[in-house]
Parts: sequence; C-alpha cells; structure tokens
Amino acid sequence: MGYPHHSASTLAAGAFAHRFGGDSERIARGPGRVNLIGEHTDYNEGLVLPLAIDAAVWIALRRRADRIVRAWSIDFNEAAEFDLDALVLEGPSSSWIDYVKGVAWALGQSGCVLDGWEGAIAGDVPIGAGLASSAALELAAARAFADVSGFAWNPTAIARIAQRAENEWVGVRCGIMDQLVSAAGRAGHALLIDCRSLVTDAVALPTDSHVVVLDTGTRRDLATSAYNERRRQCEMAAQAYGVRMLRDLQPHDLDTPPAGLPAVILKRARHVVTENARVMDMVAALQAGKTERIGSLMRESHRSLRDDFEVSSSALDAMVECAERSGSLGARMTGAGFGGCAVALVSAAACGGFVERTLAGYTAATGVTGRAYVCVASGGASSAQSVR
Repeated sequence: MGYPHHSASTLAAGAFAHRFGGDSERIARGPGRVNLIGEHTDYNEGLVLPLAIDAAVWIALRRRADRIVRAWSIDFNEAAEFDLDALVLEGPSSSWIDYVKGVAWALGQSGCVLDGWEGAIAGDVPIGAGLASSAALELAAARAFADVSGFAWNPTAIARIAQRAENEWVGVRCGIMDQLVSAAGRAGHALLIDCRSLVTDAVALPTDSHVVVLDTGTRRDLATSAYNERRRQCEMAAQAYGVRMLRDLQPHDLDTPPAGLPAVILKRARHVVTENARVMDMVAALQAGKTERIGSLMRESHRSLRDDFEVSSSALDAMVECAERSGSLGARMTGAGFGGCAVALVSAAACGGFVERTLAGYTAATGVTGRAYVCVASGGASSAQSVR
C-alpha cells in the first residue's frame, strides 16, 4: 500500500550506470503531493493545504563539461537531449523532456548560469493522477541543475521558476501550489500556503490517522482538459465582481452577484470563495483535533468540486462514496480533477480494512481496479551524493 520510493532511486542509479557508464555523482529528488483541501484556489491567489508525499521523481546524474543535457526516462523508455544554448520558447509542448527543458529555460531567464548533465530519471508518482507528477519532475530537474551549476537553492524562488516553466513552456496555466509544496514540504506536516503572499505555515497532521490516496485508474491531460477553461471562468468572475482575484471575495459577497452574471460563472466563483474558507476551517480543525469537522469539510469540498466547479467524474464520485461507506473520517477528489485520485483521512487502526473494503467496493461499482497508497508526509526537494 505504500510507495516503493527507495526502489525508484535505486532504479535510477542502476539505469544511469547502464546508459552512461560508471557511477552517477548525485541523485536529485522531487516529491509529488496530495492536496488535503483547497482545490482550484491556487491560481486565484487563494489558500491551499497540500503535503509533499514520499512518492517522488529521482534523477541520478553526473555533471558534463559542456552545456548539453542528456536524459534517459525509465518510465517512458526514451532518451532525449538538448543544448542549453539553443533553448527557444516556441509554444506549448508536454513531452516528458519538455518539463526539464522548461525548467532549464526558466532558470536561464532568471539569471542562473547552467552547466550540462547526464542523468537517468525514475519516478513512482502515478502520472496524470492528480499527484503533481509534473511538478515532481520539475523540482527534481531544478535540483539537478543546482547541483551541477552551484546556484543558491531558495525553495520559494525555485518554485516560482518551475511554475513559469509549466505556464509558459509546457502551456498549462497552473498555480504555484504544486511546485511550492514540492520545493518546501515538511515531514509530518501539511503546508498551508497563501498563494498570494507565498507565506507558508506547517500544520501538523494527526499522528493517529493516515492520509490515503485512492487512485481511480482514470487519467486526464491538463493541457487539453477544461483546466485552462476553468481558469478563464474564474478570471471572468473576478472581473464581474470588480476585484483582482476571487481571493478578494468573502462568502457573503456571493449573496448579491453582479447583474447579468451567467449562472455557470457564479457557480465557479462560489466554489473558489467557499473553498478558501474551508481551508482555514480545516487548519483550525486539525489543530484542535476535531475529526468530525475535518470529515465534514472534506465532504463539502468534494460536493463543491462536483456540483459548482464541475471537475469531478463518475469514477471519482464512486471512489469517494466507497471511501465514505468504508469508514473514512472524510474523503474528496484531489488534484485538478476529470480523473485521477481521491484522498481520504483514515484512522490508523482501521487503515488496512478500509483500503480493502474501499477498493473492493470501487471495483464492484465501476468494473475498474483501483489502487491505494498510504502516504507519508515528506520534506521538499532534495539531493544527495550517490551511493554505490
């Protein structure tokens, strides 16, 4: 039920020796993330409460004497290379190597002088599951460049650079949440992020509960999904209300919508505004140990994502319903939606039986085999000397 993260790092090191000869010098790690609550609020400069998880992308690497990057992706069984002197922003592209290229380009745009490297990349973050596999790759790549190039590592600044890579090079207009928690996560804690100020505050997770990721086995592509459309709708709502961002509205502002505001735009605004409020309520509930309130907030969040933001799916709804019936403290879809994963908070003592019942119920309801991962809240992106 856990993530085999140590085997992924070992796999990267072994693949490096096979592809490039000799031993790697460093191994860089970028963790995935699961968002406990606060969905589609980050690009509205709102509040989120994610945690970095022990699933990660690993790059076993060695510095080159030139400005060429050569990489081998184990997940895609593919080699790629590029010249750091020939990076030109041409338009959206979302091949795995473009996340590495985009980070290199954005680092260069920020003034970093980069050296080349060769590396093997392995990950155990499920791709397209709403667990920030792209941010994990971006932060692992940024760590690799920092290791060989020697620039200072500032988690918040690097997260901004990685976000720019995904926004401008890959073409997904994501907010800062994924990159920032992957850069600055704290072991044993969720990270309250104010996506306007980028101030973060670690919030301890209950020691007697587990965070369980429930993978529906369904996938989506953010670059071609309704993600960018939702962002545009939020911008339309903010403009109609006369505010910079939906972050600037309070729940009571929804009682008197602007004249002529389309019903669908009001629904999008209602989700974002009420979700921001739920994040702060969740922080208070976690700090006070109010498990019933934690559960009700997760359920409210899922209903809002399903009905007002309309980014859930039949598979996600079925998984959440099965989790609720199987004894979770609370469950909701997590990530951008349209497929991917749900997240549940579960009593540690009941976790094993919960997972078995939930997956069995999900298969009975959908005919699809799901998977479950019991997550450990981890620290942010890191690197270390490779060990033979």
